[in-house]
Amino acid sequence: MNTQKKKAVVTGGAGFVGSHVTDALIAQGFEVAVIDNLSGGKAENVNPKAVLHELDVRDYEKILPIMEGAQYVFHLAALPRVQYSIDYPEETNSVNVGGTLSVLRAAHAAKVSRVVYAASSSAYGNQEKLPLSEDMLADPLSPYGLQKYVGELYAKVFATVYGLQTVSVRFFNVYGPRLDPDGAYALVIGKFLKQRKEGKLMTITGDGEQTRDFTHITDIVNGMIAAATSPKVGKGEVINLGRGKQVSVNELAKLIGGPVEYIPPRIEPKRTEADIRKAKELLGWEPKIGLEEGVAELKKIFGV
Repeated sequence: MNTQKKKAVVTGGAGFVGSHVTDALIAQGFEVAVIDNLSGGKAENVNPKAVLHELDVRDYEKILPIMEGAQYVFHLAALPRVQYSIDYPEETNSVNVGGTLSVLRAAHAAKVSRVVYAASSSAYGNQEKLPLSEDMLADPLSPYGLQKYVGELYAKVFATVYGLQTVSVRFFNVYGPRLDPDGAYALVIGKFLKQRKEGKLMTITGDGEQTRDFTHITDIVNGMIAAATSPKVGKGEVINLGRGKQVSVNELAKLIGGPVEYIPPRIEPKRTEADIRKAKELLGWEPKIGLEEGVAELKKIFGV
């Protein structure tokens, strides 16, 4: 009988999403190695049963031995701010594209079974039709969106050319416990909660009619683990992970409750809604947590 623990590597495992993925893997009996340079993540987010390696994913020679013996690699390390990528396209490209290439190379050399790549719905940009389906042509509006899309293409090439099993999951506006109110994920939910806690007006960009597909972290984590284990994927597929429902920023503000103010618009997609048929078909996955339930949970955490 093989009593050896299964091993997984989570890059960006000290971040919001990565730390939740780590928790779920440990709950399933995995030995987990976290690779994170703590530029955006926090060491205290990392499950004490995981081993934290404070490294940059671009450092191929150092991350390679950590991947030895791993069954799965979950690649979440990134510089995820859209505006930051507009201001610093070269730096973000180095991390988001170069770092992904480094991770794929190391995973292949270490004979990892499968890499699950955290892609982004920002690859879609503004599309004429909703919901957003994976067969639409990518049209990113920012260097970040472009860089995350290039990561998908690299993952596909590594499956086709090198025989490394990969799957890319496009996140739609992830929120939940441990989100950073100053961070990139679910920026608007975090920002609103922080403003309410500080007794400030909730600031809405533009007219507030832009929509987002807010997806709870628990659903995202379940989708990522399904992407690692499903026998139906591994050839570089791109799969949406979203709730499949669009909610306007104005509606979100009403759900949180409190006074608002409107500020000038910024460059961002106008409407977002995920087509999740592919996730249901290939991963056997569907979201379980509604926005009302998720926001109520966060309001308790933030004390608003």
